[in-house]
Amino acid sequence: MAEVANDSANPDINLLRGINDLAKQAPRGVDRAVEFLGEYGLIALTALLAAWCWWRLARRSRRTDAPAAVAGVLWALVAAGIAVLLNFPIRTLVQRPRPFAEHDGITVLLHGTTGSSFVSAHTALISAVAVGLFMVSRVYGTIGILLALGEGFCRVYLGVQYPTDVIGGFALGAATVLLLAPLGLALLTALTRRLAGTRAAFLVHAARPAVHDGHSAAPRPRADETGLAA
Repeated sequence: MAEVANDSANPDINLLRGINDLAKQAPRGVDRAVEFLGEYGLIALTALLAAWCWWRLARRSRRTDAPAAVAGVLWALVAAGIAVLLNFPIRTLVQRPRPFAEHDGITVLLHGTTGSSFVSAHTALISAVAVGLFMVSRVYGTIGILLALGEGFCRVYLGVQYPTDVIGGFALGAATVLLLAPLGLALLTALTRRLAGTRAAFLVHAARPAVHDGHSAAPRPRADETGLAA
């Protein structure tokens, strides 16, 4: 039995209880839905968002801009993987117990969750993708940020992480993308530009239909859809 902690003055614990108590009042079906979204669903939606962003940018960007846009989407995914890997030494160093291990009255919807609580790997992963997408597309990046906020809420609702674990996940994901972006984007842009001249060019840009003057049509991307717009 966990000891009852004197945490009335701790805003982290108060917010944890405020969100987690919703699970006690919600119908079982809602709890099941949040459980699925918090563990798998929002990550799957984030992957679909990145794929859709790649598809749209590769086809809407000018032929010369497409490799850089696609490299930005790839960097979002690579940085997310790096953020998850960085989470392992952070957890080993901090070794923060899960909320239910230290506080009574926490409703746990994900049984079997073990290990250190700080930081939230789920939130770090989605946040990294969201910030990476925002660097090339404000629209898709904003959607990604909303998914990351939803993931953070779910993790606290499920009783497996503190709000500060979620904030730490946001910070880790964003910092990984932004701090390593110069190197990561340089390498991936070089890769996508090389691919643009091979049979795998369809991964980087779409073929443009020919027009009467012999030049390919290359519609400019909308300024509200991609940060690469002029």
